[in-house]
Amino acid sequence: MPDRAPSRPHRAHRAADGSRLPGVLIAVGAVLVLALFGVYLVVDPGRDSDKNAAAAAAPSPSMAMSMPMPMPGASAGAAAAATTGVDVYAHARAGMFSPTVREDPHYVYVPNLADGTVSVIDQQTMRVIGSYATGSEPQHVVPSWDLQTLWVNNNRGNSLSPIDPRTGRLAGPAVPVADPYNLYFTPDGSYAMVIAEANHDIDFRDPHTMALRHSLDVGTQCEGVNHVDFSVDGSYAIATCEFAGRLVKIDLVHQTVLGYLDLGRDAAPQDIKIDPAGQVWYVADMNSDGVHLIDGDRFTKVGFVRTGPETHGLYPSRDGRFLYVANRGGEMASMRPPFPHTGNHGSVSVIAFATRSVVANWPIPGGGTPDMGNVSADGTRLWLSGRRSNVVYVFDTGGAGGADPGAGKLLTKIPVGHEPHGLTVWPQPGRYSLGHTGIMR
Repeated sequence: MPDRAPSRPHRAHRAADGSRLPGVLIAVGAVLVLALFGVYLVVDPGRDSDKNAAAAAAPSPSMAMSMPMPMPGASAGAAAAATTGVDVYAHARAGMFSPTVREDPHYVYVPNLADGTVSVIDQQTMRVIGSYATGSEPQHVVPSWDLQTLWVNNNRGNSLSPIDPRTGRLAGPAVPVADPYNLYFTPDGSYAMVIAEANHDIDFRDPHTMALRHSLDVGTQCEGVNHVDFSVDGSYAIATCEFAGRLVKIDLVHQTVLGYLDLGRDAAPQDIKIDPAGQVWYVADMNSDGVHLIDGDRFTKVGFVRTGPETHGLYPSRDGRFLYVANRGGEMASMRPPFPHTGNHGSVSVIAFATRSVVANWPIPGGGTPDMGNVSADGTRLWLSGRRSNVVYVFDTGGAGGADPGAGKLLTKIPVGHEPHGLTVWPQPGRYSLGHTGIMR
């Protein structure tokens, strides 16, 4: 039996209240400045222009004067490292495989939500080579922190099915877990974080046995909690609250809620990714048709970039220069959760981290509904599930390893099961996985 079966249904309204978060003034020189508290609740709907978003998020002139200039030809990732000393994705470049995954077959694992199955695709031939039953409503296939297991999140089945990535087959019986919509791992590998969306909980579990250690109720202020990313130092995480139009900030050390950030009355935040410099967080909003830009440390909104209809999944390029944005292509059919959308005018937008603006858009001829996925290990392909189209899309990212997104395009569609969702491309470069469809660090 699961530790706790889902018991709290999604609600059709949002809580009106927010929270206050502390802001800390940095010590200057030898003078110790006392901490002050400020309110960081943003209520702007977030429909700034791309130009205003970039300006709002840009460093001040005085800061820019002190920043070292990147070397000629340096990528945005290298430039970010030069200005902040940080490159979040430095260990996930092409070819940087852990010995753990080096011999794993290059497959794509596709959870078919409506069928309760996983389809397995050979990356080289782009053909489905197998399919097997897992549990009811599989939402995502998630690499474990130690890269040794791929976990299928059987949401309605209240279980996690283990796949052995060395064989591409199920590795044993499903493990009972309450309401596993999504799954993440703390950066130090100490805990698995099961995102129990219907229960509005984040359950901290043993990363191997999945035994429950601590259940954090993020409350009705975070109705529809579903996607997560992590700060550079691993001290906090930010999760999206789809049905509340908010974000929630989590103290990972104490496993407590630090506060909430309102993104606007009509917002429905989805995927979330931190930029290579570890400063700005990108939040896909399927109701606002673009991405919010968030200062994670201050927990404030600093801009918005419009991309396309029903903005959903976010994936950094293999070289850390670009962010691939999956626009699922639907028009909102109702303002009541879970915000149903209809339509198939999907595309992929490419945002340059250096300018925080769209530099390319890849349409799907004839229409499509791209959702969740990831980038191939060499950076040349972007794989996305077609949520309402029952296919998997494979995009050429353009140029050598995605260096020229202007040349990117759809390569093919691969028929799979019904309602494919959070597919995983495996193996991935990186030292460890933070979860979802392969957030590698």
